[in-house]
Formats: sequence, structure tokens, C-alpha cells
Amino acid sequence: MPAHLELTPAWQDIRTRLRSAVGESVYEVWLSGLEVRGWDGTVLILQAEKGAESWLAGRYGQLLERCAQDVLGPAAKVAFAGEAAAKAHEALTGAGRTGHTAPGEEFNPRHTFDQFVIGDGNRLAHGAALAVAEAPGQAYNPLFLHAPPGLGKTHLLNAIANYIRLYDPATTVRYTTVEAFTNGFIAALKGEALDRFKRLYRDVDVLLIDDVQFLASKAKTEEEFFHTFNALYDSGRQLVLTCDRLPSQLTGLEQRLRERFESGLVAHLTPPDWATRITILRKRAAVDNIEIDDEQVFEAIAERITDNVRSLEGALIRIVAHHSLTGQPIDRQLATTVLDSIRPIAVRSGSTTSDGGAPTIATIQQIVAQHFSLAVTDLTGSSRVGQVAWARQLAIYLVRELTDTPLQRIGEAFGGRNHATVLHACRRVSDRISVNNDDAADLQELGQALGHQQ
Repeated sequence: MPAHLELTPAWQDIRTRLRSAVGESVYEVWLSGLEVRGWDGTVLILQAEKGAESWLAGRYGQLLERCAQDVLGPAAKVAFAGEAAAKAHEALTGAGRTGHTAPGEEFNPRHTFDQFVIGDGNRLAHGAALAVAEAPGQAYNPLFLHAPPGLGKTHLLNAIANYIRLYDPATTVRYTTVEAFTNGFIAALKGEALDRFKRLYRDVDVLLIDDVQFLASKAKTEEEFFHTFNALYDSGRQLVLTCDRLPSQLTGLEQRLRERFESGLVAHLTPPDWATRITILRKRAAVDNIEIDDEQVFEAIAERITDNVRSLEGALIRIVAHHSLTGQPIDRQLATTVLDSIRPIAVRSGSTTSDGGAPTIATIQQIVAQHFSLAVTDLTGSSRVGQVAWARQLAIYLVRELTDTPLQRIGEAFGGRNHATVLHACRRVSDRISVNNDDAADLQELGQALGHQQ
């Protein structure tokens, strides 16, 4: 009997070990679709969905091989079927790691422009990233994406890479994190392989760099990064960087590097509004083939989680995992039970809170007024003086984002304004923080003062 036909019990054992190692939700999303395509007594051949094999090999390859060895013996190896087999095998075994993509840095095939949900808070960043993908080095160079964690910066980096690979495969793209760049640089210095390291990052058409804030306090790495940046920029090649703060706030970096970051387009991503949060959840359910008939499930998640796309999707995955384990229907009751355990409901608008719950309208008005050295009556009055109007718009925006207050009630709290004025103020803030670093800094500082990372 062919060896692969005898593998079914062993494969079930391997799957059980994988599920235990990564958890139910991660397993269901990323690993449940793996299938066995062959077993010759030494190499276990696995198949994943088209385009995902290399990424899965880089992300979970070592774990897959370890689980296989626990069941099949210490000599067992794992490889993937399809066009990505050779590349995946290299990622698993460490062989031939001289290619243009570093180990563990494969592009996530799920992170495409089609799967990115556009809202007021990320429209500029999405548009700029798409323009870069369509014409590298010709628009917005460098492109600096700024946002707190979980709002889609890394998604856009991967989307750029996936777009270029699909439509212009002759253009070379490399994605890296500052951590990987630093570790590679240190290893190159120790191994006298600095020339190869430089070629790795400078002989590309597009360099995508995640988390540049971690360059701070790394003098030698920062120097090398500066020269890498210049080598690419001066030759007209594209750089895209992400960071959790504005270039001007990277006080641990040399001024010359901060100036390089500011020389292109700085695009800010802000937390998704209600409609965008609902759309994100619907799209994630569709991508993962999750059938949810009760619309209130999405609404329950969107009510609780307002500031982070990753947390939003994570809550949905957790609810689905709970459904898989208990057999309970996916409805508002199950969603509420799960959300109570991970994001207890906060005291909402209109009430006083001292336990870290959502701020009240009065608290937001007071914090904003103090920030601009104004009185609360200025925010609720009719003055159209530039600073007063901007402060009022910021306060309205924060009330809408941090509370569940209806638009009409928000307008009433700001001097009897109507809901159209409230929507205009929110759009105005979204537009200004997308193009003006000082305005974005105002929003971030106010969010931090209110105990909410913007």
C-alpha cells in the first residue's frame, strides 16, 4: 500500500498537535485547510490554498516539521506541493537562503488591496499605497505610513508587494522589519558578509520597511539604514516605511534621518468609524467562509472594539472558535458572552466614569479646551476663529469615536448644532490629519490624554 494512504491517523495526530500549539482560532484561520498530498517515508508533502504555501512555510514551517517529527519520527521532513515547493522547502530547512526574500518575510497572500477596507480614516494611506504599487519611484517617495498598531500599516505594505508581484513581476520587492534588518546587519558584521547584506537591501526596486521606530538607540544600524535609504532614494527607487509615530516624534533618531522620512508623503491612519468596522467584519467573515446570519453579531463587536482593526478581527475569530468548541449558534448572545470576557463593556457617554471606561462628552470638551487654552463655552459657542473652530471639530470627532452618542445628541452638546454639522466636523478632522503632521499630533495627544491611543 502506498505510504501516503497509511498516513491518515498520523495526520490527524499531527493536526491535533498543531491545534494545541497555536490555539483554536489561529488553527482554524491558517492551518485547517492544509491537506496531505504525499508521504514517501521521509518527506511529508502538504498542500495549501494557491499563493499561501510560501508564506505558511515561513510562518509555521518549523512548527509543522516539529509536529511531524513528534508523530512520524525525528527524520521526517515537510515540504509543500505546487509551484512554491522548492521555495517552501528552503524556508523550512534553511537551505539556499540566498534569495531575494529573507526567511520568515514572505508576503501575506491575504493582504491585498482588494481585502483592505477603505474608510475616512485610511483613505489617503490606501490611495498613496496603490499609487506607489502602480508606479514605484514616481509617486510619493518615500511613503511614510503612520498609525498605532493594528490599523492596517503592514496590510498596505503586503498589498503593495502582492500587487507588484502580480502585475509587474520584473520589479524586485523586498519587505523587512527593522528588527530583521538589525539582526541581519549584526550577523553580517560578525560573519564578514557586509557586502552581501548591502546588496540584499540595495539591489531592489522597492524596499518596504516595517516599524522604523525601533531604529532609535541603534547607532550603527541607523547609520547603515541611512546609507541604504540614500542609495535607493538617490537612484529613484521606491521606499515605503511604517511607524507608530510621526517622524518629528522620533526623537531618538538623528535629525537627518527624520528629515528623510518627512521628505515624501506622510499618511496617517486613524481608527475605523462605525460603518467601516461593520464592513471589516463582514469582509473577514466572507474571506474565511464564516456564515453569520445574525447581523447583531457584527454590531456587538463594533460597539465594543473601536480603535483597532486587528482586535476587531480577533474578536470575530474568537467568537467563531467558541462556536466551534461549544456548538452554540453564532448570535448576539454568544458574541456578548465572548466579548464580556475580552472587552468588558465600558461606561458610555453621558455618565461619569472613574474606572477607565469611555470618557463623557463633558470630559472630552474639558480636555480639548485645556489643550488649546480655551474655555468649554468656546467649543459650544458660535465663534468661527480658526483655532476655536479646529478645537471644536476635534472635540466633536473624539466624542463620535470614543462614545456611542447619537449624532443629534452630539450636536446638541456643542451648542445645538445639527447632525450634518457633526458629520462635516468629523470629515474635516479626517482630511486635516491625513495631510498635516501638526494636526495629527493634536489628535494623538488628545487621544492619549483621554486614555485612548489614537
